[in-house]
Amino acid sequence: MAQSSVAEAGAAHDQAQGKNFWALTLGSIGVVFGDIGTSPLYAFKEAIHAAHKVGLTARPVVLGILSLIFWALILIVTIKYVVLLLRADNKGEGGTFALMSLAQSAAPQSSALIFGLGIAGASFFYGDAVITPAISVLSAVEGLNLVHKSFESMVMPLALGVLCILFYFQSYGTAKVARYFGPICFVWFLALGIGGAAQVIQHPSILVALNPTFAIRLIAEHGIMAISVLGLVFLAVTGAEALYADLGHFGRKPIQSAWVFVIVCLVLNYMGQGALVLADENARTNPFYLLYPKELLVPMVLLATAATVIASQAVITGAFSFTRQAIQLGLLPRLAIVHTSESMAGQIYLPRVNWLLFGFVVMAVIMFQTSSKLAAAYGVAVTANMVLDSAILFFVVWKLWNRPLWQAAALIVPLALIEQFFFMANMTKVLEGGWMPLTLAAAMALIMLTWRRGSAILAKETRHAQADIDWLVRKLEAKPPHRVPGTAVFLTADPMAAPTALMHNLKHNRVLHERNILLTIKTADTPRVMNSERVKVEAIADGFIRVTARFGFMETPSIAKVFTLCRKKDLNIDIGGTSFFLSRRSLKSSKKSEMPMFQEQLFIGLARQAEDATAYFQIPIDRVVEVGTQVAV
Repeated sequence: MAQSSVAEAGAAHDQAQGKNFWALTLGSIGVVFGDIGTSPLYAFKEAIHAAHKVGLTARPVVLGILSLIFWALILIVTIKYVVLLLRADNKGEGGTFALMSLAQSAAPQSSALIFGLGIAGASFFYGDAVITPAISVLSAVEGLNLVHKSFESMVMPLALGVLCILFYFQSYGTAKVARYFGPICFVWFLALGIGGAAQVIQHPSILVALNPTFAIRLIAEHGIMAISVLGLVFLAVTGAEALYADLGHFGRKPIQSAWVFVIVCLVLNYMGQGALVLADENARTNPFYLLYPKELLVPMVLLATAATVIASQAVITGAFSFTRQAIQLGLLPRLAIVHTSESMAGQIYLPRVNWLLFGFVVMAVIMFQTSSKLAAAYGVAVTANMVLDSAILFFVVWKLWNRPLWQAAALIVPLALIEQFFFMANMTKVLEGGWMPLTLAAAMALIMLTWRRGSAILAKETRHAQADIDWLVRKLEAKPPHRVPGTAVFLTADPMAAPTALMHNLKHNRVLHERNILLTIKTADTPRVMNSERVKVEAIADGFIRVTARFGFMETPSIAKVFTLCRKKDLNIDIGGTSFFLSRRSLKSSKKSEMPMFQEQLFIGLARQAEDATAYFQIPIDRVVEVGTQVAV
């Protein structure tokens, strides 16, 4: 039943997007493939440099590297992401959290394991979000080194300048410029294909690298020496995870159709770089830019910079969306969310995330200084994320798609082993930079697990201090308090308990409003919730109404939207004439805490940084009454 409903939702989503098929296809070339489209700037170059360092310079080595790149694009990107993962949509949406939610609903008995895999995958995403802008922009600007040697000292300042402008303009949104992303990247991919095709036409024998035996022979004959090369070959598929993450924005068919064009351009460019290096060994210094005549170097640097800015923009926007999902799922504290477009719900801006990300990106550029040094760090983040996605996908294929265990294993295990092989190769680069994404991932995992655990302890402690709402209603009916005109809304996490703010209002003011609404906002295990299913209104007793509102993990809760839908259920609430009672908790350390001291202090610190509920739920400030309580965690 779950499988059919999800399939129907996905089909409806595709049908709705089919009307703008070509526009979506063009748009996906800019947003979805921007990251993988900038990989030719550094992937082949870094693999060749690694091979040269360990003394692997013969023609079979170059052909082996090209063969590895080609088959990584086929097996990992095409088969796993374009064919398999794009079918694993959660009501039209993709991404790690969507996949995790889908797998948990299909395999509830393995929910804890799937949750752990999802948290780990999400944590590595943030490492990817830091390194992508840094390595992409640096590798593009490094093309100036070939124009004139005097430009070498300007590369890092220029890269930092581009990144400063990029992050500064995030608060203005990208709705106005996003329409140009697709056309610019379309020109970029054409330039990739044409530049590579010119060399392939001159040296057609390079196409023998499509034979997988060259890849197998490179690994078999050179063993340990080939490991360092393998880790850098994987850079050719960085950005593949965006295919799935952006599923909801463009739909399955536009992404799949765009990939046909994209992979042809990518393969031609990589083959062209290989042909150039075989024809001129000195070209390995920067085989990408040397594909083009000297008079076209500056235009190509400008085009590459534009492409890398677009790729970085897609990752930054993804970080905003990803963080909102984490907040909704209870993995991170509430953060301020600014909607930058009235027409596009997905256009959001999170100030704290933006500037934290900017700080880490600048730190990465200053610490590593070149794209070559950043390459080692990049591979660890992406391969780890892909391995974890494969593990979650296994449960989807097995339980949701109802495949026998052996069939699910036969499909997923070979892909996971390939990715695991690449991951182990990248782990040899830990001391050279791979420590950075591992550290970031560990920190993010600790933060998310701490917030979830601390929130559960806080909820338990709060429940102990709350009375059952049915008990309270009976007490009030037996001894009615003084009633005052108007409506009072009490926000509460537990709809069956009397909110602390309500109890304090009765205790200290000894009054009750004519109409009291207990409002609970819950996060559904789906990306979005239909308006017809969003609000549930229940009459508890005379003057007491329970309202439960559900939002998907890709939506931002809005009190105004809840009240609008309540009117359709014959519950009219005028925000301007309503008082909102909120509980502001002051957290204190407890000697009997269930968490270690460092984790307890981390949770308290995170809670203090959380966005005020009034601002987060968009409640008019002049209608809010806050009741302070102290809770020991």
